[in-house]
Amino acid sequence: MQWDVLIRNGMLFDGDGAAPRLADVAIKGREIAAIGSGLDAAQAADVVDAKGQWVLPGLFDAHTHLDLEVELDPRLPEVVRHGTTTVVVSNCSLGLAFGRQNRNGEEPIVDCFARVENMPKHVLEKAASKVDWSDPKGYLDHLATLPLGPNVVPMIPHSMLRAEVMGLKQSVSRHPTVEEMAQMESILDTSMQQGYAGFSTDALPFHYLANDPHRRTKIPSQWGSFAELKRLTNVVRAHGRVWQATPPKDNPLQVLRNFSLTSSRLWGKTLKVTAVAALDIATNASLAKLAMFLTRVLNSKFMGGHFRFQALAAPFRVWWDGPINPLSEEIAELRELNEPDLDDRAARLKLLNDSAFQARFRAMWLMGRAGFNLPNLLRLLKREQYAFSRRAEDITVDSGPVPPVWKGETLAAVHARALQWQATGNGARNAEEADHFARVPKGADEVDFMLHLYREYDTALRTSTLTANRDPALTEKLLFDPQVLPGFNDSGAHLTNMAFYDGNLRGLQMAQRHGVEKVAWHVRRLTRDPAEFFGVHGGRIAVGMPADVIVIDPTALARHDSEANTHYLWRPELAHNQMVNRSDGVVTTSFIAGRAVWRDQQFTKHLGHEKLGRVLLGNGGETTVADMPMAQAA
Repeated sequence: MQWDVLIRNGMLFDGDGAAPRLADVAIKGREIAAIGSGLDAAQAADVVDAKGQWVLPGLFDAHTHLDLEVELDPRLPEVVRHGTTTVVVSNCSLGLAFGRQNRNGEEPIVDCFARVENMPKHVLEKAASKVDWSDPKGYLDHLATLPLGPNVVPMIPHSMLRAEVMGLKQSVSRHPTVEEMAQMESILDTSMQQGYAGFSTDALPFHYLANDPHRRTKIPSQWGSFAELKRLTNVVRAHGRVWQATPPKDNPLQVLRNFSLTSSRLWGKTLKVTAVAALDIATNASLAKLAMFLTRVLNSKFMGGHFRFQALAAPFRVWWDGPINPLSEEIAELRELNEPDLDDRAARLKLLNDSAFQARFRAMWLMGRAGFNLPNLLRLLKREQYAFSRRAEDITVDSGPVPPVWKGETLAAVHARALQWQATGNGARNAEEADHFARVPKGADEVDFMLHLYREYDTALRTSTLTANRDPALTEKLLFDPQVLPGFNDSGAHLTNMAFYDGNLRGLQMAQRHGVEKVAWHVRRLTRDPAEFFGVHGGRIAVGMPADVIVIDPTALARHDSEANTHYLWRPELAHNQMVNRSDGVVTTSFIAGRAVWRDQQFTKHLGHEKLGRVLLGNGGETTVADMPMAQAA
């Protein structure tokens, strides 16, 4: 046979942004072998009929935290099923480039990931136990041995770089010495020469370590000065690679100073920067506008930058395990409840029963809710300090040891019904609910009701809040801005708190409502554009390009309801539950390296049993291991 696979009669979006056309795509080995009309099906070992469907390059997820999951399940099935074939890892200063780094009783992987990405420690320890390398080159070689599903694009993480050179304890207590700073620069420079696509940092002020004695200490990247950041990003700039960053959101002047590092006018050469995130925060309507204004300034001729905020193609709904959620770290009183380990209910209960804590919690919860004061004025102007609204009417019950009738109701509605039952004996919908209402403190106001829920149910009570991107029109405006990079799906992070694995499909669904020309433009933004931004090979359907190709049913895409297909499932590979999405029926076939990995709404035998995904480098190359068998067992 001339070809291994022939995809026939599909509407081809090649990733270049041009209008789609009817065409056949032939695959031989790992590459696109031919594109044309009426290619001979008799010359192909396998034929896929794509009539009425879209044929696209595999999609690119520019912001993930799949570093640990790829060690436990290299297939990355929750990525593959949605048509994503390339993922960027090592974001937000966290990653595995330096191995386990467990020296002198330190456990940086567990310490850094547990609270920042809200991952249970036993999952982190399970992943860390598989680490057998100790430097960035060893990590690239290790990844190349795995039977990867999607392609992986690694970066050098700042927190781990600091811990490697200074030790974790020292990295969160002081600035580096002259010798240590030079060593960090040298390691970063060598890593860029080895092909790492970029360097990631973190400056969000609510990212804390998770182990004693540092539970009230911010992660190492937070301790880097502007001088340190400037020197390290100068290394990245010299190699033409990417700096991924999060902003010091509480200090606008520092945000401007940090991100001005993109400027060729100020620093002689443009630095590619991508930052988290362009979101329409429900409690602060100004942030999205400020983000876009800053983007325009940095990318102007006056500054000469190449700056891209990342945008999420979905309402930013987050789930809470009782009081536990990464957003709650922003608020001091809720952060106290996050400091104990996830399974340490006794520590949280002790705190919740403490009268002094209850007073602090009350003051926090009611701040800006009434009276003539600055916090209330900011609330009325939608300029609040916190992203979490602290209002029971904005919190919806999802699941837990509570009556089924609570599911989908706001806590405000449940609270009102409880007070009605206590006052009149009426209002409870059944005996089970009455039993729960009987345990609520008599006449509890909203604050006492919240404290009761946390005491009574702890992390077993799952609720959700819609924190950002409530306005579909504004969400689209942010996503479709030419100076924004689609991303921030955060795949692999916050296992039980959010799920945007189908974020790329949601963006295509938005584009679909505006016609095929908009789809073609957005396909490019999900394929060729991020590939070029990160300097990696791929993102297009053209002869000689990697055969990472997906087929989408546009009718199924139009009716896809992500909100109704978000699930909380047990993942045996992780030995833990995980929030996932299901878009089954939308992506009909996915190919990675010429092999079908998703077909007929199921994973194929190739996924996890053959080395498919590549380790993509920022110099356009890839890491390979000589004589790697094509059928390596998972």
